[in-house]
Amino acid sequence: MKKTTLLFGFVRGTAVLLCMMLLISIVPAASSSAIAAGSSTFKVSTQKVNAAGRTFTVQTVRIPKGTPTAVGLADRQVGHTASLAVIARSYGAGAAINGAFFEAYGGPPDPYGTLISGGRLMHLGRYGTTIGFTKDGTAKMDSLRISVTGTVTPAQGRGSSWYATWFNRTPGTAAGTSIVYTPDRGATTGFSGGIAVTVVQGKVTRKANNKNTSIPKNGYVIVYTGSEKSTADRFQPGAQVKMNIGYQDMHGKDIAWQDVVTAVGAGPRLVDHGQVALDAAAEGFQDPKILNASGARSGIAIMADGSVLIATVPGATMKQWAAVMQKLGARDAMNLDGGASSGMYANGKMITSAGRLLSNTLVFGGNRS
Repeated sequence: MKKTTLLFGFVRGTAVLLCMMLLISIVPAASSSAIAAGSSTFKVSTQKVNAAGRTFTVQTVRIPKGTPTAVGLADRQVGHTASLAVIARSYGAGAAINGAFFEAYGGPPDPYGTLISGGRLMHLGRYGTTIGFTKDGTAKMDSLRISVTGTVTPAQGRGSSWYATWFNRTPGTAAGTSIVYTPDRGATTGFSGGIAVTVVQGKVTRKANNKNTSIPKNGYVIVYTGSEKSTADRFQPGAQVKMNIGYQDMHGKDIAWQDVVTAVGAGPRLVDHGQVALDAAAEGFQDPKILNASGARSGIAIMADGSVLIATVPGATMKQWAAVMQKLGARDAMNLDGGASSGMYANGKMITSAGRLLSNTLVFGGNRS
């Protein structure tokens, strides 16, 4: 689906409960396979699901609870692209699925959703739903909204506050914003413009015009552009800098996500505690391809036993996709990027082939470093 038509922002409203009468059970197809990946076994199935008045052919992969997870990045950097198979194999993954929406047309292929891997915030999104995994593999799902704030204290004098609008993405040409760049972006910020503040081990080491500034391996760079440039005046070489990550839901309520080591943000939410729960507009979506149209879909579900199910379907509206996920037995489920991005990999081969190169994936098993 075309990513440039996605419009973000908070849309007030309460979740709409969509109840659907689902009459016929899931019928597994004859073909299925399972393979050991590390300590985990991934079962691949083709299932016929009768839901919302139609029969859907759904590809699924069952991920046992406790399977190691990571965000798989093209070239292991935010803002690059590669095929799903290449990304999965580079991480030694037993299974993988496409992840967050990203810019696929005309601009830098930066993600739109939140990405966390190895406990590090890699990218910041402010819409939709996020799935997260703790170190022991426990999965959780919520309308995560992350805030990045901090303080800067000079050697002499009082400290002041700062905040970041984004994390590891290229700003618009006319944007007035503040963006943090970490080593997950690569060796440099990837663009020129604005004022760059380099922080190494909690101390400002340099402040200068951003000319594709180098990102320190043991620190980060904050770039201020447009109307935000004056904020850089608070940072002087030698000043102490602290960064704080806050976790709230879409209603501003604090949520306990500090222990999450892997997370992918996309959405909308499809199933909540076993019930169809879909309100894409309230989550910040305005694209008709999300709200009304049919298309190829990818999704992820947390099952009643704590295992995870990843799934793809060649064509469904979001309402139909929610009904399918409920019928598959999801306790909680959410949509992932779809359309040409929809792809799934397991047991060393493609289960669903994506129609484009991808910027990010969710990988299970394998080398997470």
